[in-house]
Amino acid sequence: MEEELAGVETGYVMKNILTTRYTGPPIFPKGEYGTGFNPNTPDDLPSWLTQQDLDYYVAKNWELTAPWSGVGISNKIGVRFIIGELDLVYNSSDVPNLEQIFVQKGVAHFNNQEAPQDVTNLIYHFIQQF
Repeated sequence: MEEELAGVETGYVMKNILTTRYTGPPIFPKGEYGTGFNPNTPDDLPSWLTQQDLDYYVAKNWELTAPWSGVGISNKIGVRFIIGELDLVYNSSDVPNLEQIFVQKGVAHFNNQEAPQDVTNLIYHFIQQF
């Protein structure tokens, strides 16, 4: 799939990922990238995602995550997994030390933007343990 994505404009892919409500795997017709993740990608962004936010996320995504590449998760701390029920990457099978899964109803991949108070509360209550 990386080969198919290599020829697709990053903003298009990110918009698809962040706005999709399709929970299945990405679909790329043979020889073209088609509509990929979200066959009904809207022209307008949802209220919780501005064009400026999307542009920033596209420009900074890999730069901001680089320090954590290959770091791994300590086996001494339990993990809580927060996921939207509509997230296309809903898979917790590879999360070490998983203690609890929180599934947010009606929320997709960018759950911290779609349901910020919910995510903040879950993280806050988790940190209070320490």
